[in-house]
Amino acid sequence: MLNFTDTQFVKSVYTISELPEEEFPEIAFAGRSNVGKSSLINKMINRKNLVKVSSQPGKTRCLNFFQEKQDLYLVDLPGYGYAKVSRQMKSDWKGLITSYLLNRTVLRCVVVIVDIRHALKAQDLELVTWLRSERIPFLLVYTKVDKLSQSKKAMQASSLDAGFGISKGDRVLFSAKSGEGNENLISRLDHFVG
Repeated sequence: MLNFTDTQFVKSVYTISELPEEEFPEIAFAGRSNVGKSSLINKMINRKNLVKVSSQPGKTRCLNFFQEKQDLYLVDLPGYGYAKVSRQMKSDWKGLITSYLLNRTVLRCVVVIVDIRHALKAQDLELVTWLRSERIPFLLVYTKVDKLSQSKKAMQASSLDAGFGISKGDRVLFSAKSGEGNENLISRLDHFVG
């Protein structure tokens, strides 16, 4: 079972040539800007600020690699969506991310993070559809569940499930604040890595 006890930042990657050697399994984390990606990773590895959390959308502009002592890389991908950056930079990011996702033989899973409070967003569906078409394993995680009542949470989750064409067992409900879903997430990732 995955046990995050000693996760360390390794490097930021801005071009494909900077990627580390393909020696360990990798789990990538993707999501719209400000969806709670950094908070999710911090909660999962039981660290407060290893992954920098920002209120400014589009703060992550590269692939950030974190290594767990169990010989596993966690890869924080740049958020997509409302980042206030030039069109050229957005295009460069897209090229870097696409190339990484398509060509990385050690990539075991892409964790696609979605804010449960919102209706299905076209960009999230685009990503999931593309991952499916490329046969890249992914796991959907609906974050910020602590911000909704139980009934609203169930309704929103059901609506998102239908939009993505998945069943309840194909996603994780998660709260970085309360820790809800953390053990389930780690267990699911263990399955991909194992």
